Amino acid sequence: MKPFHYLVPMLALSVAFGGEIENPSIDFRKFVEKAGSLEPIRESRRVTEAEFLEMAAANGTIILDARTKDKFENIHIRGAVHLALTDFTESALRDVIPDKSTRVLIYCNNNFRNEPVNFASKRFEVALNIQTFINLHAYGYENVYELGPLLDVKTTRIPFEGKSVPKQSPLAE
Repeated sequence: MKPFHYLVPMLALSVAFGGEIENPSIDFRKFVEKAGSLEPIRESRRVTEAEFLEMAAANGTIILDARTKDKFENIHIRGAVHLALTDFTESALRDVIPDKSTRVLIYCNNNFRNEPVNFASKRFEVALNIQTFINLHAYGYENVYELGPLLDVKTTRIPFEGKSVPKQSPLAE
């Protein structure tokens, strides 16, 4: 079965109901193509909590938080930089990650539980990690790794900072 096979009927419907409306700045087919080609790459770049911590400690690695600014300010992984997914542009990304070969670690709401406001779960099929991974690759950032597991914010070994950080277990330190 081809990746993103469920999108083909959507493309057919678009043609059946009057075809596509011309806009050279929006290309759904190219998005589907890009997302489909990245599926095996993304799967190989999902890392465990221990791997994430080890990679985060390496010089030159950037942890990118693509959630909204208010959620980031309330709680984020210690040392993370912020750029909301909605603000991704060539220049904005270059300001945050100047070198496209930099190793970038990403995470999203769906990686953490027991923090329902600042890490509110998204529908699994549109989790922010998926969109962030695809967008970073589309802009030429290919050294991207994604935190894989669902972790408890109170017991994970990953440290947080921000205005609303819950007390973590001593084992998490």
